[in-house]
Order: sequence, then C-alpha cells, then structure tokens
Amino acid sequence: MSTAVPPVIPVSSVQSVESQPPAASPAFLSFVSRLNESLRNGLSQRRPWAELVDRSAFSKPESFSDALVRVRKNYSYFRVNYLSAIGLILAFSLLSHPFSLLLLLGLLCSWIFLYLFRPADQPLIVFGRTFSDRETLGFLIIFSVFVVFLTTVGSLLISALMVGVGLVCAHGAFRAPEDLFLDEQEQVSTGFLSFLGGAATNAAVAVAAAPAVAARV
Repeated sequence: MSTAVPPVIPVSSVQSVESQPPAASPAFLSFVSRLNESLRNGLSQRRPWAELVDRSAFSKPESFSDALVRVRKNYSYFRVNYLSAIGLILAFSLLSHPFSLLLLLGLLCSWIFLYLFRPADQPLIVFGRTFSDRETLGFLIIFSVFVVFLTTVGSLLISALMVGVGLVCAHGAFRAPEDLFLDEQEQVSTGFLSFLGGAATNAAVAVAAAPAVAARV
C-alpha cells in the first residue's frame, strides 16, 4: 500500500525591500549642521546686553551727520545684537500670525525638499505625472510670488523689518560710541554680509555636495 504524499503548497519567495531614507537626507542634515555652526559662531560674537542698554551712554546727537556717524560705529560694534533683535522682532511677528507662519514654512519646505535637496535621479511625481526640474522651478517661483505678494506674509515681513531697522537706527543715533573699541580684525569683518557670509557659504557647500552624498548613498 503506497503512502499518500501530502500536496506541496507552492510558496513564492518575496524579498522584503527595506525602505531607504531619501538620498538627500545626509545632505540636508549636513546643511543644518553647517548652518547651526555658523549661527553659533556668529552669536558668540555678540556684545553684553547690559552694555547695549547702558543708560549713562545715551545722549542726544549734535547734528544729523553726528547721528549717522553714531549709527555706523554702533552698528559695527553691536551688529550681532542688532541682527538678533531684528530676528526676534520677525519671530514675534510671525508667531503672532500663525497663518502667515504656516505659509512661510510651507514655502521654505517646498524649496528645500522639492528642489534644493531633491536627488537628481529621483524625478518629482505628483498624481502619476512626472515633473521636470524646469517645471518644478517654475512652480516654486510662482508659489513664492503668490505667498510673498498675494498674502499677508510679504507685508508682515516688511513691517517687522521696518520696525526692527527703525529701533536699531534710533538706538545707534542716541547711543554715544566714545566708550566702544573695535579691534582691527573686527573692523574689517563688520557688516551684514560678513555676519551671514559663513552661513551662506556653508549652505552653498551643502547644496553643492548633495549630488556627491546621494551618489555615495
């Protein structure tokens, strides 16, 4: 009597594909790290806030030209403090208007993840349609114009900047700079562009290094 052989159930071997993180993630993390380092280095050069608001150093300028000289000297000395104050005013204005803050964050995220740090070998596909880099760039430009000029974001940013610059100019005009001393190296590196130069350079390096990082991944 022959023994019955149980039927063999066919089993298809399915290989599990692990979900890999986006190739742009290392480049984005590198960008954030470089930007954070630049900001920390810049903020480490700020002057003591007590020196900024020293009441004994305030006096009325003798003339308009004297006020301009004071603003220039005080900005060279307190530039990090001034830029920090303007940044706080911008942050407070955006936090008091959540809708504008969400629009601005959406715009920044769109530029970062859809264009700047999107891998070159991964096209943008939305609803089954593939968008080229030129189409993506055109969409982002139109979206930027809409957010900045057709919503409250642009007017909010301009108003906050005007308030911040006005406060900086008023403080610089009435703060006597006779007790302020700058080193030669600090005098050369003064200015708004020099303060943000490190962050901009690191951002450009991170963006340029994105394809190389994506190739390694």
